[in-house]
Amino acid sequence: MTLHPTFDTQAQIQGIEAAFPAAEFAERQARARAAVVAGGHEALIVTGPETIYWLTGRQTAGYFAFQALILPADGEPVLLVRQLELFGTLANTYLPDIVAYQDGDNPAEVLVDLLRQRGIVNPAIELAGWFLSPKLAAEISERLGVASLIDGSQILPSLRMIKSAAELEAIRHAARYAEAGMIAGIAACAIGADENAVAADMLHAATRVGSEVMAMEPLVSSGPRSGLPHMTWRRRVLEAGDPLFLELAGSHARYHAALMRTVWMGAAPDEAQRMMDCALRALDAALSEIRPGATCAHVHDTAQAIIDGAGYTAAFRKRIGYSMGVAFAPDWGEGAILSLFSNVTRTIEPGMVFHLPATLRSYGQWTVGASETVIVTETGAEPLSTLPRQLTIR
Repeated sequence: MTLHPTFDTQAQIQGIEAAFPAAEFAERQARARAAVVAGGHEALIVTGPETIYWLTGRQTAGYFAFQALILPADGEPVLLVRQLELFGTLANTYLPDIVAYQDGDNPAEVLVDLLRQRGIVNPAIELAGWFLSPKLAAEISERLGVASLIDGSQILPSLRMIKSAAELEAIRHAARYAEAGMIAGIAACAIGADENAVAADMLHAATRVGSEVMAMEPLVSSGPRSGLPHMTWRRRVLEAGDPLFLELAGSHARYHAALMRTVWMGAAPDEAQRMMDCALRALDAALSEIRPGATCAHVHDTAQAIIDGAGYTAAFRKRIGYSMGVAFAPDWGEGAILSLFSNVTRTIEPGMVFHLPATLRSYGQWTVGASETVIVTETGAEPLSTLPRQLTIR
């Protein structure tokens, strides 16, 4: 185990890569600490890269290696990272206490040693993230000498639902990048081009105008492939009569905004156009119902009623939207935090951000629809794109 470098080195690079001012992270940590106290816990161990970033600004492509933030109910947090990540962590955070473990060290052992040094006996821990395996969680529990770890996965998500002014500004930038990518992708759709060319133009345009790495790759699929969810480009050459499904997110300081549109190479079949019209009516209806005081379920149920009424229930069968914000691969959304879906009784508030992909599928034939990322204001939903939603004929 190696402590952070000398104070002189730390002072030279501390925070030079930080995405937000120190005050932004201090305010988040204060609210998080209050939530830990309210839950009756002595500390929370944060393991998800999104939440660690939200609290500290820590970001890297190397988040596949174990990392953990110890957030005590009283006192300053301490961040445990792999040795290779130490200087990058210093650069993109303002944390005074960072501990690094060597590649030959056992992260569970190092983490438990840190807890004992700080007198933390039985902390809560984020168990629901992507990067804490059941095996590692079991080892941490065994080394702590507790029968089971306290699951603290639900302590902080509600704090991330409502975005600060700085977060909203980042999302607006991300939306601009996504729109640039979508415009380029639509323009690249031509008979004889292939899916790779479309994806390349989407990525190139979004990146050129400012997008950072996206938490999920763009979705580009054509012909019958477009009728399968979450397909990515595979060199298929575009032909007359092909449908194309295009979706991507832009990223700014790890905050994401997504956008989806549909293209057809020539005239679309009547049934596809009817489905497209229905999807757009459902999207418009959902957007009109997003306002402070409405429930997430109400927004979804409004869209679902339109889809059911048109006879396309089987072509939908999903939520109408999900929360957006900080994202690391494998997902660009915050869907695990908040969904616009049946029985989700959470009340919508100003500062929330949602992506609403209104899509209808004829499986194995086509997907049609459009999406918007919106910010919830005091009066309703503010879409972050001005790109026309109708089916684009090329």
